[in-house]
Amino acid sequence: MAYPDTFEGFAVTDTAKWSTTKKIEFTPKRFQEHDIDVKIHACGICGSDVHTVCGGWAKPDLPVIPGHEIVGEVVRVGPKVKGFEIGQRVGVGAQVWACLECDTCKDNNETYCPQWVDTYNATYPDGDKAWGGYSSHIRVHDHFVFPIPDELPTNAVAPMLCAGITTYSPLVRNGAGPGKKVGIIGIGGLGHFAIMWARALGCEVYTFSRTHSKEADAKKLGTDHFIATWEDKDWAKKIGRKLDFIISCGNSATNFDMDGYLSVLKVHGKLISVGLPEEPFTLSAGSFIKNGCYLGSSHLGNRQEMLDMLKLAADKGIGSWYEELPISEEGLKEGLERCHNNDVKYRFTLTGYDKAFK
Repeated sequence: MAYPDTFEGFAVTDTAKWSTTKKIEFTPKRFQEHDIDVKIHACGICGSDVHTVCGGWAKPDLPVIPGHEIVGEVVRVGPKVKGFEIGQRVGVGAQVWACLECDTCKDNNETYCPQWVDTYNATYPDGDKAWGGYSSHIRVHDHFVFPIPDELPTNAVAPMLCAGITTYSPLVRNGAGPGKKVGIIGIGGLGHFAIMWARALGCEVYTFSRTHSKEADAKKLGTDHFIATWEDKDWAKKIGRKLDFIISCGNSATNFDMDGYLSVLKVHGKLISVGLPEEPFTLSAGSFIKNGCYLGSSHLGNRQEMLDMLKLAADKGIGSWYEELPISEEGLKEGLERCHNNDVKYRFTLTGYDKAFK
């Protein structure tokens, strides 16, 4: 069998061999009236993919095909789809299903639907399995498909569809703009986007990293101030109560100086965590008292924020810092292992789909 009855993809079948993939044929979700089929041209490798396939967050539903930073072309549209046509270049982001009927979805245009299903490693309400972007095609509700501006190259825009929106949304929701002093913790797949967005939105940007090794990159990305928390003596005292809010993009809670970060927030300032370390943060209630600060999180973003983010990137010439790898067993093994080891500057984009899936 072949498309449209079945798709092909590279699946992980054993968490003990989480960087080893095997090409399989699979049956996609049943095609619905609001669905779009996308032939994939590129897909980012996300830290979420690694956490999923190695079982770091929870045991995955094997076999699992990761990938939720997808760019491709529309090859089929349902009868109730509006605004998309065959051959159009589109992106598919990190979350691909919500009921669109509950008050949360209708009133807020949100992706926090209580019935949401992720792009992969999940099951739809009718029992069909969700498969990700390390595949020939993806089938998705049109609410989670986005037109890609002509100015944005395919391979550079793919990582924005998870890492980009994950950092853009909390910035705009917390008032990022001229006159705001914003901190970014961590310079990696998430953090490098956060710095570029904050700069493009007009903020004064403070970037935190453990050492000075990434200072030059941070300056190129647009930061105004760089703080090495392991090397700069009394760094927290020097900028105490200066920042309106902080976006934490780190993927490790080991030796994370929560007290120090909270102390540099203004009264009622916020630290918003978008990184998802597998280990817990260490917190003390007393850390919040002196400035009445808040600790919270953010999950992706809504449809309008995605469209606004892509327009901002097109208008400002923003693109991810990325390396290309071929989608193959060898390419995926290298990408997953290097992503696990933080050995990438700063995202991977999988390419060569036309060769892998004929």
